[in-house]
Amino acid sequence: EVQLVESGGGLVQTGGSLRLSCATSGFIFGDYAIGWFRQAPGKEREGVSCISSDDATTYADAVKGRFTVSRDKGKNTVSLEMVNLKPEDTAAYFCAAFEDRLMVEGIVVCRESAYDYWGQGIQVTVSS
Repeated sequence: EVQLVESGGGLVQTGGSLRLSCATSGFIFGDYAIGWFRQAPGKEREGVSCISSDDATTYADAVKGRFTVSRDKGKNTVSLEMVNLKPEDTAAYFCAAFEDRLMVEGIVVCRESAYDYWGQGIQVTVSS
């Protein structure tokens, strides 16, 4: 059974930091891209950052320079380090996975529709 479980969310002040983790199981971690998405109240879910199976990364413009995604192949986890958080980062954050091992090397997909498996989500709230 495929499972993705987010952790590390919470309440932080503007300018603060959080580190989200996505623990995965039930699939070959090294064959899958992992994405972080978020959904704020009243808004559509959007891609935040994604990392391919060969560790190519991409970031939404709104988070470039502030968020860093990384994967730990020994622990089958993907982390999202978030610094200099802003109130507009407040949202439910989701990690997701899809098998991308047959894609061209260096290509990372961060389109919601491409992802097959999803975690339950975790809340991040940034107070002003």
